[in-house]
Formats: sequence, structure tokens, C-alpha cells
Amino acid sequence: MLNAALSNQIKAQALALGFQDVGFAKAEGLDSEAKYLEQWLNQQRNGKMGYLENYFDKRVDPRLLVDGAKTVISLSYNYFTEQHQLDETAPKIAMYAYGADYHVVVKEKLEQLLQFIREQSGDINGRCFVDSAPVLERAWAERSGIGWMGKNTNILTKQKGSYFFLAEIIVDIELPYDSPVKNFCGTCTKCIDACPTEAIIAPYQIDGSKCISYFTIELKDEILPSDQKGKFDNWMFGCDVCQQVCPINSQAKPHNEPRFEPHPDLLSLTKNDWLHLQQETFQQLFKHSAVKRTKFTGLKRNIAFLQTQ
Repeated sequence: MLNAALSNQIKAQALALGFQDVGFAKAEGLDSEAKYLEQWLNQQRNGKMGYLENYFDKRVDPRLLVDGAKTVISLSYNYFTEQHQLDETAPKIAMYAYGADYHVVVKEKLEQLLQFIREQSGDINGRCFVDSAPVLERAWAERSGIGWMGKNTNILTKQKGSYFFLAEIIVDIELPYDSPVKNFCGTCTKCIDACPTEAIIAPYQIDGSKCISYFTIELKDEILPSDQKGKFDNWMFGCDVCQQVCPINSQAKPHNEPRFEPHPDLLSLTKNDWLHLQQETFQQLFKHSAVKRTKFTGLKRNIAFLQTQ
């Protein structure tokens, strides 16, 4: 009964901190996911994202990340906004990058939640993760009942869509585990049909080396592949196409995180402004943004590539 009460306290506190959903799953080896990941890597679906080959054992077993791990607490944090770039001809930025870097914002919330758990249960062993360590976050979100994996490989939720970040706290205490939810994708294939680069190679399977987000963020080559010209749908950082066409996202509600509000100038920049973007403007716009990851030179490379299409 003690852990059942603690479970309810954790969930209530998570929601109070701004998280959208929270669920618990047993910390154990991800055997089926390990087989799929191994095959995916062998097929080089990760492209030049070599880091995905590192720490394979830890990636598929949370008990190697936290000594004595018993529970993976999986959480989601909404970033959906109804705001958009005003110039429809301007190069596009994925919605998640409009505001402050989610790694920072969500990590702060996680640390606060972990501190709360310690205050309630004593000196437990736990670690927080936000897309920055070898954790198969979508597998844990699925197991903990946050949502189901859509055909575009994003986690979907029936009332809230898919515009949210995933995060985890792995702890060495046992909590009542939640159950997976039903998959509501049905016969829909809109995400597969709409993908500009055909990166969704089959339902629930994505070739990371073909994704626009891979090309515009992860790939560090000075020149983007010429065989991709004309396929980027004007995206200069990330891509939201498979989310935009997903019927589930008609239910998405705007976030309540002030730090995810876009820089005042970001959405008003015209196509011409982006074409003549200067380093000083880049630094002002993206000082606290995830867009910093691609650097000024990378963003300029992407913008220039779009003009050759």
C-alpha cells in the first residue's frame, strides 16, 4: 500500500510540474526491442549516427544504467503550439524547436520530480534522462501506457496527439506498473504516404538515414546528398510532416510552458531574411534553442540546399 500511495503522489506531482502524462514500467531487459535494434543497425538505418551503436547493452537494459533499477518512470511534456511561421514560403523549422531547448527545460522538471520522490521515500537511487543517454524512450513510453507507437514510429495518444517530448526517471524502488494502451492507427497510412523522402519504409519502421530531420540536424557533411534535392518540402531544421498529416493530432492542445514560446522575431522572418541570415541574428534567435545543435554553418547549408531544388 505504501508504494501505491507513493505512485499516486508521484503522478500528481508530475502533473503539477507540467508533465502531460506519466506511467510506470518494470525495469527489465528489452529483448524484442534489442533484436530489432540490432537488425536496424546492421541494415545501417542509422546512417552516420554512429553514437546509436554505442552502449548497446545499456540501451536495451535500464538495470545497467541505474544499480538495482526496478522501475522506469516514463513522462511526456507537451510542446504543441498553434503559432506558425508567417511567411509560407520561408524555410521551415520543426515545431519542437520554436522555443527553449527541451533538454534543459524538461531536465529541470525531472530533477525536481526526483527530488520530490526522495523526499517521500528516502535516499533512493535514481537518474533522469531526456534524449541524451542510451535509453529507448519510445519503448518505455509504450510499456508504461503513455501511448502507442504509431506507424511513423512516434508515440501517439488518443486525446493529445504526438507533439510532446519523452523523458524518463529510472529508480531502484518498485512501483505499481501500468499497462500498454490500445493502438488506434487502424488502417490509416497517411504518415507513410506523406513522408517526402519515403523514410517510413513500412508501418512502424523508419529508415533514419532517409529522414529529413537526419539530413538537416544529424548529418554533419558540408554538402547534402544531391539525390535528395527537391525532397525536403522546404524544411531547414527537422520535419513535422508525419505529425501534421496524422488525424490523431487534430486533438492536440497548446502547451502551457512559457519557455517554449518562440523568440519574438522567429516566426516573422521572411524567406529573404533567412536567405541572408547573419551569425549575430542566429545567435540572438537560437541562444537557448535546440537549433544550436546544427550550428550557424549547418543551418546556412540547409537553407542553401533548399534553394537548389
